[in-house]
Amino acid sequence: MKKTTFLLFVLSVFQYGNAQHSHNSDHALTYPNIEGYVTLKTDLHIHTVFSDGNVWPTIRVQEALRENLDAISLTEHLEYQPHAADIPHPDRNRSYDLALAEAKEHDLLIIHGSEITRAAPVGHSNAVFIKDANPLLTDKAENAFSEAKKQNAFVFWNHPAWYAQNSDGNPVLSDFQKDRIKKGELHGIEVINTIDYNEASLALALEQNLTILGTSDIHGLIDWDYTEKGSDRPITLVFAKEKSLESMREALFAGKTVAVYNSLLVGKPEFLIPLIQSSIEVTSAKYIPKTEVLEVQLKNVSSSPLLFKNAMDYGLYSSSPVFEIPALGTYTLRIKTLEEKENVDLKLQAIGTFTAPKESPVVSWNISVEK
Repeated sequence: MKKTTFLLFVLSVFQYGNAQHSHNSDHALTYPNIEGYVTLKTDLHIHTVFSDGNVWPTIRVQEALRENLDAISLTEHLEYQPHAADIPHPDRNRSYDLALAEAKEHDLLIIHGSEITRAAPVGHSNAVFIKDANPLLTDKAENAFSEAKKQNAFVFWNHPAWYAQNSDGNPVLSDFQKDRIKKGELHGIEVINTIDYNEASLALALEQNLTILGTSDIHGLIDWDYTEKGSDRPITLVFAKEKSLESMREALFAGKTVAVYNSLLVGKPEFLIPLIQSSIEVTSAKYIPKTEVLEVQLKNVSSSPLLFKNAMDYGLYSSSPVFEIPALGTYTLRIKTLEEKENVDLKLQAIGTFTAPKESPVVSWNISVEK
């Protein structure tokens, strides 16, 4: 083989290898920062073959990079190891170690976590930001939670409305959970798990001052379970001071989150409303010549399609009072102001977003009209 031909061959192989390992994706998730905080996109409930998942830990890292996530936690069941005949690793930290090594050269935070798995009334809970998973594997569930507390872990209740444990599909706050909350051993609750959003879980979060979370609880491939079905994985947006493990941990304990699943957004108003405000940009606002109809161009800079209902005293022109601004898309809104204004308060109810069961916030933007 001639030298020039050989070099071209080597270069083509190198380029092919890089292309095969590309983390670029049309499905990358994006959400804006809000004032004073960095918005971190996280999934804190994930499984691999080291418990009852179907993929190797490195795949979970690669999926997260393709989706532009900021942080993930591989939360393997401590007590449930169905692949033990093939992967009999005695160290419950092994999944985390492999993911950490895979993410080393990338800007992805790997949070050390595990799932404490027991029958009702204990249920399933994730402990994240742990230091060592092995001591959490104990005979008594109370000891697993107290050990997590010793390790300064953030602990949240998984799929509390899961029909396999609650046949009516509603969560039951047992004496066990009440004791864990009282002792500072339970700090959050999933209101979205896989494709299920549970209003009663949100009510419990608000009643007990638990951090609101959304997770994929993925066992198979993200592509198969979500992407190919036209969906994004459920995630938790965490509003932290900076992108770091400690800052994220502090934000979770402080309840600075919004749970997201496609167009569904759930969170406390002090975080949900600024997120929606930041997600919609007014790119232009001017009157149609010789009319009192204000034409406003709106751009959605988030990965969630947002559904709105007019909440102004003004009516809309050539538009339903209910309209959607697609994810990363635009919408032209025409407002009948009756007379020309220099400034207009755009007020829209964000349907499909919730600050409490069946309560959708009204979000406003002050618009300066172009001359």
